[in-house]
Amino acid sequence: MDVCYNKLFKLLIDKGMKKTDLRKMSGISPNTLTKLSNHEFVSMEVLVRICRTLNCDFGDIVETVKSHENRTANTLK
Repeated sequence: MDVCYNKLFKLLIDKGMKKTDLRKMSGISPNTLTKLSNHEFVSMEVLVRICRTLNCDFGDIVETVKSHENRTANTLK
């Protein structure tokens, strides 16, 4: 399973915020923001900071998706 942060980015659009606004308000590093943009794993602490900043829950910002390898294998069957 992989993670997808599209919900987070949609929420930012809905709130009229930029990624850099979130970074500054939540105190996350530029490298962590890059990981989020690339749908890579980040620490639970980062997710909690984002949720506190946006007044939301984990399910509002992240979802799990089938990994690319699994999707490719399933389409070949």
